Amino acid sequence: MMPILLTPSDLAIAAVLIVLDAGLSLALRLALHTQLIWAAVRMVVQLVLVGFVLRLVFSMASPLATLAVILAMVAVAGSEVAARPEQRLGRFGNYAVGASAVAFATFLTAILALTTAIRPQPWYDARYAIPFAGIILGNVLNSGSLALDSLLGGVVRERLAIEAQLALGASYGQAMRGLIRTSVRRALLPIINQMSAAGVVTLPGIMTGQILAGMDPMEAAKYQILLMFLLSGGSGLAAVTVVYLAAMRLTDDRQRLRIDRLSAKARG
Repeated sequence: MMPILLTPSDLAIAAVLIVLDAGLSLALRLALHTQLIWAAVRMVVQLVLVGFVLRLVFSMASPLATLAVILAMVAVAGSEVAARPEQRLGRFGNYAVGASAVAFATFLTAILALTTAIRPQPWYDARYAIPFAGIILGNVLNSGSLALDSLLGGVVRERLAIEAQLALGASYGQAMRGLIRTSVRRALLPIINQMSAAGVVTLPGIMTGQILAGMDPMEAAKYQILLMFLLSGGSGLAAVTVVYLAAMRLTDDRQRLRIDRLSAKARG
């Protein structure tokens, strides 16, 4: 079964729904029509550009080009993780922590999948490596940002309790243990909810795409199961890595809580 190719007129018909939403915004005075249209235009331009870039990279069949694309994706994901928390670590700490965590989780998870389960030839084939890295990045970005925001915000809220434990002789690790546990737990709840609802409440994206492309539904289900396992593992790695890296930046060799290394995000 050949995949059904979309024409510009097909996309134009679907775009009528965006116009409908903009009309509803005007009718209900929601003041969202401009944002909605602008977001749709940006989305189209971005995806078309990505399509051209990927077509070029796929034709090159170069591991360096594949790595460059994935590193660019990681850099953007790191900046997203850094931007979301209300609190900021000094010296670009949010970015260093976020980028390190998402890079570690993404590369480890993607390489594991490509070398053991998917096994394309070569294993770094851009047609497999880049999509897998992109899907994993989207989830580890979410878990990393949730974990970082929870930890940094929790340090500010629980400063007195943490410092009291330190004053009573607890180590820095002991004083931070509860906050670290809470931050990792919060970061993992979305992927747990996603796995719980997969196949019952929702039909996940990659499974839907493969079925539309003509793959047998059982084979598509296997790919989706593999992907959910990868996303869960990557999310856990990102959450744990980001909270421990952030916690390390908030102490010194004397086991003190260095709250002075945090500052609140400026409100625009």
